[in-house]
Amino acid sequence: MDNRQPEPGPTALRMQVGSRLRELREARGISREEAGERIRASNSKMSRLERGRHSFKTRDVVDLLELYVADEEDRETLLALAQQAKEPAWWQAYSDVIPSWFGQYLGLEQSATVIRSYESQVIPALLQTPDYARAAVRLEPHAAQDATSEDIERRIELRMARQDVLRREVGAATLWAIIDEAALRRPLGGRAVMHDQLERLVELSERPNVNIQVLPFAAGGHPALGGPITVLRFTEDHLPDTVYLEHLSGASYPEKHEAIVFQHIMNSLAVQADQPGDSIAFVKRLLAES
Repeated sequence: MDNRQPEPGPTALRMQVGSRLRELREARGISREEAGERIRASNSKMSRLERGRHSFKTRDVVDLLELYVADEEDRETLLALAQQAKEPAWWQAYSDVIPSWFGQYLGLEQSATVIRSYESQVIPALLQTPDYARAAVRLEPHAAQDATSEDIERRIELRMARQDVLRREVGAATLWAIIDEAALRRPLGGRAVMHDQLERLVELSERPNVNIQVLPFAAGGHPALGGPITVLRFTEDHLPDTVYLEHLSGASYPEKHEAIVFQHIMNSLAVQADQPGDSIAFVKRLLAES
């Protein structure tokens, strides 16, 4: 496998710029409020800018760099990155069929080098077959209302395109997926669709960058009963791990102490779940029963 890293997408670039601007601000002892006044931005907007959750205006970056008395190297690098971050990403072509809050995650996912996820109800999107994805998408609240057949198919197309992050020639991401036994036993789309999906899991598990663990019923209770968890890791400078929690009608990104709590939960789930070899053996037994 080619271990070179892919070019970072616009979301990762914004995160790099924001993180470095925060470092420069803190090094100068300048408060977020003071920096916000310089570019006529509220404290909340400054927070979003520094976390890469909001696009930059070139003029704002210039003004902040002047306030922070940044050296020439920082100026050239950050202005170039801010300019690159304005380029549209490939998934923006699907913006009409995805909820507004999901675009941020797509940018993070496509820039990640390690993706750790836990799913309790469905097979993770990056491992789904088209038919399974079709059944899953039709159950999603933001897809169920007034969605045409064409809309559904475009959502499936996007989901399949997302999976390229695992098979791209340069810098394929590593996926560590923990799947609850309930998701494996729920015949979403019917028995035939589920059979093909289980076969797909076995096939994908043979990839060196895909690791699948099953969290069996026998493991009992666990701290992730509230829903799915995703932790994204990046190799770019200044980018911390990002925790993503998706809900029925939105998503959140816990930070600082709360983010650490969810990372500990993921570590705990990895210990409770069956190891990859035993997990795939379990999936093969389900296949034999289907």
